[in-house]
Amino acid sequence: MKEEFENEDLKIQDKFKQKTWNEIRSNDSWAIFKIMSEFVNGYESMGRIGPCVSIFGSARTKPDNKYYLLAEKIAYKISKAGYGVITGGGPGIMEAGNKGAHLGEGTSVGLNIELPFEQHFNPYIDKDKNLNFDYFFVRKVMFVKYSQGFVVMPGGFGTLDEMFEAITLIQTKKIGKFPIILVGRSFWSGLMDWIQNVIIDQEHNANPEDMNLFHIVDTEDEVLAVLDNFYKKYTLSPNF
Repeated sequence: MKEEFENEDLKIQDKFKQKTWNEIRSNDSWAIFKIMSEFVNGYESMGRIGPCVSIFGSARTKPDNKYYLLAEKIAYKISKAGYGVITGGGPGIMEAGNKGAHLGEGTSVGLNIELPFEQHFNPYIDKDKNLNFDYFFVRKVMFVKYSQGFVVMPGGFGTLDEMFEAITLIQTKKIGKFPIILVGRSFWSGLMDWIQNVIIDQEHNANPEDMNLFHIVDTEDEVLAVLDNFYKKYTLSPNF
C-alpha cells in the first residue's frame, strides 16, 4: 500500500515538473502518431467484421456469479441470431460475453486495454479479433462505431461510463437510435429512479422522453426480443 501511494505521488510530481515548450510540443506530436495508428488499425480490423452488439459489464464478476452466467447465455443467443459480440476483452462479464459468442460459433471480438489491475485478455476472443489499445477514447470509438446495439450488464464506473457515452451520443443524435438494453432490474432500478426523480422531475436536466432511450430486462430472451423487434425495421450498418 505504501509503495502504491509513493507511485501515485511520483506521477503527480511528474505532472508538475516544468517542461520547455519544445518538450511539450515534441511529446504531443509523437502522441498524435500513436493515436492515429490505433484508429487506423481499429478501423481496418473492425471494418471487416459484420453487424455486432457490444456487451458491457464488470471485470470483477466471477464465473459462478448469476450475471456472468446470464451474460454468457445472452452472448450465445446473440451469436446464434447472427450478430457478432464485442466486449472489452478482459475478465468478468467481458469474458462471459466472448465465451457465449465462442460457444455459439459466432464472431467474438475483444477490445482490450492495458490497465494496472484487472485487465487481461480472455481466451474466448477470436485470434484475429483481439485488438489492444493504449487510449480509452480510441477504444470507445470502436465500441460505438461498430455496434448496432448495446447490452449493459451490472458493472462499476467503467460500465457506467460506457453506458452513458452511448446514451449521450444517441440523445444528441451523433449516432443512430440503436437499442441500449440494461440487464438486471434489481441492479439498475435505483439509478433509474434517481434519473427520473432527481435529474428529470426535480432539476429538469433531461427530457422525460430520454427514459425511452433504453430498455430494462432480466432474461436473455428479453434481450433478443428487443434486438429482433428493432432490426425487423432496419438494415444493419456501422453507426457513423
